[in-house]
Amino acid sequence: MTAWAWRRALVAAPLLLAAACAPGALRHHYFHREEQPRAVEWGYDGADGPARWGALSPSYHLARDGRAQSPIDLCGAVPADLAPLQFDYRPVSVRLVYNGHSVQENEDGASHLVVGDDAYELKQFHFHSPSEHTVDGRLFEMEVHFVHESVGGEVAVVSVLVERGAHNAAFDAMWRALPDRDHPEGRSDELIAVGELLPAARGYYAYRGSFTTPPCTEGVRWFVMRQPIELAPAQLAEFRRVIYGNNRPVQPQNGRAITSSR
Repeated sequence: MTAWAWRRALVAAPLLLAAACAPGALRHHYFHREEQPRAVEWGYDGADGPARWGALSPSYHLARDGRAQSPIDLCGAVPADLAPLQFDYRPVSVRLVYNGHSVQENEDGASHLVVGDDAYELKQFHFHSPSEHTVDGRLFEMEVHFVHESVGGEVAVVSVLVERGAHNAAFDAMWRALPDRDHPEGRSDELIAVGELLPAARGYYAYRGSFTTPPCTEGVRWFVMRQPIELAPAQLAEFRRVIYGNNRPVQPQNGRAITSSR
């Protein structure tokens, strides 16, 4: 993206932000820096679990009626000449929040993703354990979602799958400050090198889907990194002490195209 295009995006941003914050505007909870009241409470098991989300509230109907829901099993991907994912992720201080459904790190607007001519700002990232997406039926130990938004309101999520393996020092600063139900904020002046949370290889799967939590809004661009990262068994156990089972089951593909970068 050219410098001129970035300046134009920055000029447009306040106008779009004002529209998004207008009375009646619906913002997914991923974009709330602090927890906001929900249409209806939801969870991951029992009467308010994923199988019931679509019946809990009319505003959640896409969880039942949508035809482009996420996550999915990534199988049968077609190789394609896709634009590279260009990451400009900057270090940030640890500002973790436990929201009852995940652990989330809110970003400060300094990190970006560029895909071809499309630019996105990194809004936050959060964790699921075990993974939500599967690859040829394989479930992973965890999954990290990096949630981005363009100035035009398009959402792009980069997913990083996590498998059991070696100790990953890039997670140490966060894990030392992990929040939980009793202490919902985890803060420290240590820096998270956000770019080091990504795998070294940048090949990815791409498809169109939805948010994986209510209201399960569709129109999300998904980029799932093909190469998993590793966390040691002790690191996985430390996160699962806080939350486990916060993964929506895979949803029907419904004929959607899944491509894989060459």
